[in-house]
Amino acid sequence: MIKLVYCVHRKAGMPQEEFFRYWKENHGPLVKSFAEALNAGKYVQSHLLESPLNQVAQEGRGAAGPYDGITEIWWNSHEELLEAMQTPEGVAAHEKLIEDEARFCDLSRSSIFLTEEHSIFESP
Repeated sequence: MIKLVYCVHRKAGMPQEEFFRYWKENHGPLVKSFAEALNAGKYVQSHLLESPLNQVAQEGRGAAGPYDGITEIWWNSHEELLEAMQTPEGVAAHEKLIEDEARFCDLSRSSIFLTEEHSIFESP
């Protein structure tokens, strides 16, 4: 499996609850509407959980503060992703998603990259 991981920060001045609402209720359905054009098999949003454990985990590692959330999109293969990005529908979907992301994400402070999954264990 190939996965696009997108670690996002909300736009400056945007309240966190508004960010989460827009991401889930507006952007999520938009991504879903483009699933076929993108050849995407799965899309997940992980919203930041407010917990004192975040600070403990960060301090114990000397890590930076958290993102507001993470998006993950899966493809069966690198080839399927490349195929989608070469069709007019895939290109148009990609452009519309970036345009929408700019409404609620601080793109310059966010991070996006492709990964390959390697499952180490799964509990029954």
